[in-house]
Amino acid sequence: MLMYTLKRLLAGVITVWFIATATFIAMHQVPGDPLMNDKAVSPEIRANLEAKYGLDKPVTTQYFIFLSNMLKGDFGISFTQQNRKVNDIIRDHFPVSATLGVLAIFFAATGGVLFGALTAVYRNQMPDVVIMFLVILGISVPSFVFAALGQLMLVNINSFFGYSVIPVAGWGTIWHMLMPSLVLGLTTMALLTRLMRSSMLEVVNEDYIKTAKAKGLSPTRIFFRHQLRNAILPVITVLGPQIAAITTGGFVVELVFAIPGLGRYFVQAVQQLDYTVIMGTTVFYGAFLVFMVIVVDILYGFIDPRVRLS
Repeated sequence: MLMYTLKRLLAGVITVWFIATATFIAMHQVPGDPLMNDKAVSPEIRANLEAKYGLDKPVTTQYFIFLSNMLKGDFGISFTQQNRKVNDIIRDHFPVSATLGVLAIFFAATGGVLFGALTAVYRNQMPDVVIMFLVILGISVPSFVFAALGQLMLVNINSFFGYSVIPVAGWGTIWHMLMPSLVLGLTTMALLTRLMRSSMLEVVNEDYIKTAKAKGLSPTRIFFRHQLRNAILPVITVLGPQIAAITTGGFVVELVFAIPGLGRYFVQAVQQLDYTVIMGTTVFYGAFLVFMVIVVDILYGFIDPRVRLS
């Protein structure tokens, strides 16, 4: 198990290095000048700004400085937000995105496993047909449509009661989090439902299920101890990257619901060509995704011994 874990960690380090390198190259290929910021500056001021951000050095030197600072956990200073470090932006706003993502993944995982198992039990019956229709909608409809519909529903609910039952936008209380987290988790819930259904239907025909039935075990025990436990393995595999994707990918939802998460600052950085914020947040997002994949691989090794042996 130790060698299995070390191999996953080494692969993760190489992946993060590749993400950082690709991001650095892409930022230096993007047209535009981040120092202009729609304002004309004198050559003296421009020279000072280039010296401050290290843009007066050769590209290869900038690359090694970037890698060196990244290893120290320093992503530099924002080009557009005066004297504000990228680390401070991540530290202040990622917890908001993470909180929203944790609630979203809770809704998605709970609903995905529950509805997936339900559709497998009632295959080709009314619950299966209705849930799978909703799953297709959840996969096909973009998140900003669900966000707009969710806000419209909250407005109608608040109008019906005559006061704000659930806030339409903003951040601060658990009531502000309910609708955004539900909207953010709908697509993942639909994907997990579909995956759980196919996995359950595949497991039900395995030999160990037939053996359990031949031993006279109760259907409830067979379902929870054998069928559900083995069917959930593919869901766990997908859940790790989905956790990272939801936690770091709620850009549209954060904008629609006016949530001060890290996603909104990433979008602003792209619009303003804030290279340091773009590179810092991209590497941070990539490292977080790689970390979650490694965690899932290690957990998968504990759950299924065949993974460790292979």
